[in-house]
Amino acid sequence: MENKKELSTIIVGLLIAISLMFLGYFIYKGLKSFSDKDRVVTVKGLAEKEIKATEAYINIKVSSSGDKPQEIISTTNKNIDNILSYLKEKGYKESNIKTEEVSIYDGKEYYRYDYNLKQNIKIDRYKATRTIRITINEVEKASTMSNNIDLDLISKNLSSDINCDYKFPELNSVKPALIAESTKNARLSGEQFSNDSKSKLGKIKTASQGQISIVGTYYYEEEATSSAPKEPYLQKARVVSTIVFFLED
Repeated sequence: MENKKELSTIIVGLLIAISLMFLGYFIYKGLKSFSDKDRVVTVKGLAEKEIKATEAYINIKVSSSGDKPQEIISTTNKNIDNILSYLKEKGYKESNIKTEEVSIYDGKEYYRYDYNLKQNIKIDRYKATRTIRITINEVEKASTMSNNIDLDLISKNLSSDINCDYKFPELNSVKPALIAESTKNARLSGEQFSNDSKSKLGKIKTASQGQISIVGTYYYEEEATSSAPKEPYLQKARVVSTIVFFLED
């Protein structure tokens, strides 16, 4: 009877000892897991890509002013016809040229007071404007072509307001690749840090993708820090991803 009692006591003691061992193990794992959650590294990944324009446009705006609408419309249309003849002589295709209809602005005044002269100055009441838009596929040459047209028209007494602008691909077409590259670069930075600290890079805790910024001759975001391309037909897209990784032993 006493032997059975002693055996029961031993078994109970062993069970308690085993339970305490498991309890200690799980407490240790829990504490370690809790402490590991505090071990993180925050890294940034940068990705940049130059974007080339798909088309360029040379805009030639012709204006005339006066007090008689029909006269300034006639003058404007005549100048437009002369410019179109010049463009044809230079080899520009009609299919690449679009001419807008004439528009009239009515200032509804004939005089404006000049505070320096202290007297009324005669001004033209009406202004007629018409624009020629030329589509250029060779975007690298568009700026030079625009300058040459401007000089030629000045020499022909057909002075006008000429500017050149560009059409760029939609950001959505390059955004996925930029984000993927910035995330990859962030992970590389995290792995370098973990190797230096004798740790292992774990799972992602949090991640945030910065807004894509654009820099270029005709477009510059205030927060962008990258140098802008010098060529007007190029823009640079830039994104920075910030990722927080867990560190493990």
